[in-house]
Amino acid sequence: MIQFKSLSLDDREWFTHRVLEDDRQACEYTFANNYLWSDIYGVEMAREQGCLILRFQNDDNYCYTIPVGAGERKGALDALLEMEHGKGRDLVLNTLIRQDLEWLDANYSGQYTVGTNRDDYDYVYSTQKLSTLSGRRLHGKRNHIARFKDGNNWHYREMMPADAGECLRLLDIWKESEAEKWNEEMENELHINRIALRNLADLVLDGGMLYKGQKLVAFAIGEPLNSNTYVVHIEKALASIQGAYPMINQQFVLHNCQDYEYVNREEDTGEEGLRKAKLSYYPELLVEKFQAVFPVSG
Repeated sequence: MIQFKSLSLDDREWFTHRVLEDDRQACEYTFANNYLWSDIYGVEMAREQGCLILRFQNDDNYCYTIPVGAGERKGALDALLEMEHGKGRDLVLNTLIRQDLEWLDANYSGQYTVGTNRDDYDYVYSTQKLSTLSGRRLHGKRNHIARFKDGNNWHYREMMPADAGECLRLLDIWKESEAEKWNEEMENELHINRIALRNLADLVLDGGMLYKGQKLVAFAIGEPLNSNTYVVHIEKALASIQGAYPMINQQFVLHNCQDYEYVNREEDTGEEGLRKAKLSYYPELLVEKFQAVFPVSG
């Protein structure tokens, strides 16, 4: 029986080594991302035959990641199949990427069905394009940034753990400004933002803070994802300040992402306004994600 446990900060190093062995592009494959969302999705992990397996609560059942890392992947997945089928349950694998489907087809052809959901696809951008915002299509972004810079009374600086209180106060302002359309997803987002700010050093996250005059108007938090991509997990700005969002986007990339070819800005979760905003930066690619179901009778 595979033994699953809650995520602990002590697991970070081992977890990170396993995901880096696969050099995965999808935003779900960092320790911090899973730790931040663990309360909401019931995230647990297992070490099985040298691989990492994550599981998530899905209504009354579980779904899993494919075994991750350079260990005995097929042996680990066979053990997972035996465990779930032995309990009379389908095995559901989530957050699969294209390379996982190729591996499954080579090792388990005909034993599963595949589905996908566009809402889960990650947006991946060229670091160079996000840094310069050059070209006619991004002219509007440059204009908003120019308006933000009017008066030359702004500055950007690195976030330190001691800055958590100031950023938490900005989150309170953000919540108040969104009160009329507040919903469960926004409450969840607020929850993980707070955890990230309070555990910045332990999670080895980078942060940046943007000021207009002496007022904090935006911050962003992220970390390296793989050998050529940096992932931005959190970006918050006061929408009432013209240009604050495109400015924190650009400044964070300029200060934190220059050693990486790409920037992953995660999914849009199907939210129309967020999808429009992410598409307006013209991503280089969308990271497709899939679900595979191994039926118990198969």
